[in-house]
Amino acid sequence: MIRVTQIEKSFGDLKVLKGIDLEVKSREIVSIVGPSGAGKTTLLQIMGTLSRPDRGQVMIRDTDLSRLDDRRLAAFRNREIGFVFQFHHLLPEFTALENVCIPGFIGRMSRKDAGKRAGELLDYLKLSDRMHHKPSELSGGEKQRVAVARALMNQPAVILADEPSGNLDSENQRELHQLFLRLRDELGQTFVIVTHDTDLARLSDRIITMRDGMIHSA
Repeated sequence: MIRVTQIEKSFGDLKVLKGIDLEVKSREIVSIVGPSGAGKTTLLQIMGTLSRPDRGQVMIRDTDLSRLDDRRLAAFRNREIGFVFQFHHLLPEFTALENVCIPGFIGRMSRKDAGKRAGELLDYLKLSDRMHHKPSELSGGEKQRVAVARALMNQPAVILADEPSGNLDSENQRELHQLFLRLRDELGQTFVIVTHDTDLARLSDRIITMRDGMIHSA
């Protein structure tokens, strides 16, 4: 599914990633853990095409991302990668349904098809009674589930999550953790998660520990 080979990344004189090799299988939940400054988020951003490495290769579904120009890379990102962040980044002026539709619209899905798909996802995530509410009318856990629905909109190859439970209380953290397991088991979804949440990491299929820009255990 995903193969990362000898990835290096520097910011000025600071070398953040120092030759990262990593493989993620389809239907696998992988958690990346380690101290702040280890390079976890930088690696996730490179895997998600939000940043380009200085050296090395990222392959997703046999596509070499280094061979794509910016336009094709953006299209690939929209089609194949879903994102879930610590802060949900929902657009406040739109309803939950409209927020979930956005990746579909970017991918040129018709309004009818996007609305149908978004509604089905929100129903699957037990949010059918909240789909016409704006983010300000939703709880923290509901907002994060809307963000997960948005990430699933285009049936991506992988969902990349950066501290997805970091802004939730313990009950909503547990619900989100169980949701990720359900999405893997029922929809065959693949996850790569950067987290400091030890409970979430323990539920993963595999834990990768990073330190000083390198993988120390996998």
